[in-house]
Amino acid sequence: MPSILTVSAFSDNYIWLLCDDKQRYGAIIDPGDAKPVIETFEKKNIEAVAILITHRHSDHVAGISALLKKYPDLPVYAPKTEKITRRTHAVEQDDTIELEKIGIKLQILDTFGHTAGHISYYTKGLLFCGDTLFSNGCGRVFDGTIEELYQSLQKIAKLPVDTKIFCAHEYTLDNIGFAKWVEPENQDLLQHETTCLKLIDQDQATVPTNLADELKTNPFLRCDQKTVIEAAEKFAGKSLNSPVEVFTTLRRWKDTQYD
Repeated sequence: MPSILTVSAFSDNYIWLLCDDKQRYGAIIDPGDAKPVIETFEKKNIEAVAILITHRHSDHVAGISALLKKYPDLPVYAPKTEKITRRTHAVEQDDTIELEKIGIKLQILDTFGHTAGHISYYTKGLLFCGDTLFSNGCGRVFDGTIEELYQSLQKIAKLPVDTKIFCAHEYTLDNIGFAKWVEPENQDLLQHETTCLKLIDQDQATVPTNLADELKTNPFLRCDQKTVIEAAEKFAGKSLNSPVEVFTTLRRWKDTQYD
């Protein structure tokens, strides 16, 4: 089994280091900042083998040049349809990346919406999804579309429920706050909040989360549930005729009233 290290960056970013079980080799996922990655690799004597990018935003790519200066010739895997400087391998849905030194194969999933070309990296039990799905929330729509984001979340929702979700930000408590607006009586959500508060108090990350818990607590994955539909319809002031309409309403509600 691979070993995954968490590197904190900026105020709330996570850079994931996907390593072999003995932490000899590591792939760097979404390095917005090179410095903490290099410090971790040097401290633990890990050899860098690849850079994996989910989308083009600077807090996910700004560290690439400095990492390549430190570790020349690293392959840089990034979305085919996004402009990302120093990309060496353009990847898209159903492509496979084999990281031989880590002993893992990653499948590419197109998870458009947050940006027009956003991708995620999946292997059995693990999903690195950038800013598409967060613990108890989802990304904003920038140059993608709301329909694309909804379909991307539905794609993730169909993965095995024991999949661990490695998102790129510590947004959980904020997202729980909005989720409680939608489902204030959701006992799974309230229990999850208690758990996350304890983690934060101990200066620990609230992620990774897992898909089974997200399906119980994340309103953006629960757009077919009666309680979520009723809350969205109350905000919209009208009936909503499909889960994608519910999703669109939830995203607008959070964007305009909560954030």
